Amino acid sequence: QKNETGIKSKTVTCLIRGWNKMSVDEAQRALHDSLCVVRNLVRDSRVVYGGGAAEVTMSRAVSDEADKQRGIDQYAFRAFAQALDAIPMTLAENSGLDPIKVLSSIKSKQIKEDVSYVGVDCLGNDSDNMKELFVVDPFIGKKQQILLATQLCRMILKIDNVIISGKDEY
Repeated sequence: QKNETGIKSKTVTCLIRGWNKMSVDEAQRALHDSLCVVRNLVRDSRVVYGGGAAEVTMSRAVSDEADKQRGIDQYAFRAFAQALDAIPMTLAENSGLDPIKVLSSIKSKQIKEDVSYVGVDCLGNDSDNMKELFVVDPFIGKKQQILLATQLCRMILKIDNVIISGKDEY
């Protein structure tokens, strides 16, 4: 775009106004979050289905892998799958829906129809098809969330292991 002097500019100024400081702060946070999403999509344009659909798909895959494990490793896989299920359950609960009913419905539809785009419809559109509703999350953000959560769990388990054994493993 050209500015008033006719020079091409890559700079934009956003003037944020509101009724009070709290509404201005909220608008500023929303603008920042939007810019972060755009930045992430510029870095990697891939998206995954939102509304908890990606988490349910991952949970199913982890549960399937748990069936192949033997011994105590199976419990870790199942706990990881349950942790992934907490996302769609929280979305459903915050939307005033029955979380257990919604989660079981999503899982059964994903399994029966062999699709990954079935998720929680938080707005009551009577559709759980995140593809049709165009509910997506940037892949890079979702990947980072899972990696950070996994690293945190590993750190906690390592600390717990050190405390139980009474010595440092290094």
